This record gives sequence, C-alpha cells and structure tokens, in this order.
Amino acid sequence: MSKIEDIVDSLENKISKVLHKQEVLRQTNAKLSEELVKYQQEVIRHQEELSTWIDKYESLKVANAMLGSDDNKRDTKLKINTLIREIDHCIAQLSE
Repeated sequence: MSKIEDIVDSLENKISKVLHKQEVLRQTNAKLSEELVKYQQEVIRHQEELSTWIDKYESLKVANAMLGSDDNKRDTKLKINTLIREIDHCIAQLSE
C-alpha cells in the first residue's frame, strides 16, 4: 500500500511543479505581451516621425530648388507640374 501512496505523492509533487511552472510561464507571457504592445506603439510613433521628417526634407528640397539650387531642379519642376495639373483638374470640376 505504501508503494501506491509513494506514487500518488510523487504524482502530486510533479503536478504541483508543472502547475507552478505553468503559472510562471503565464506571468512571463503576460509581461512579454505588454512589452510587445509597448514596442509596437513605439515603432508606430517612429514611423510617423520618420514620415514627418521625409515630408520636411521634400519641402526643403523644393524650397532650395526654387531659390536657385541646381541639385533638385528637375524634381521641383515635376512637383510644380503636378500641382498645376491638380489645380487645372479642380478648376475643371468647379466649372462643370
């Protein structure tokens, strides 16, 4: 009979250890999930910031070209032509 009790005690100990490990892993998983959300938000913030800086850079390139810089004249001409086409399209829509 004591053999059965020893086996049951051993199983209880093993189950207890497994449940403890499961709880530790659950807590670790929750912590890692929170960190993941935090880092995802940080990545989104950095992407938005990068987009803002790219827009500022493009505006600066256009401004430099308009001031006489030869580096970005072609890009500036294309940008101006695009703006003129958009304005013409808006005028055409208003006159309909």
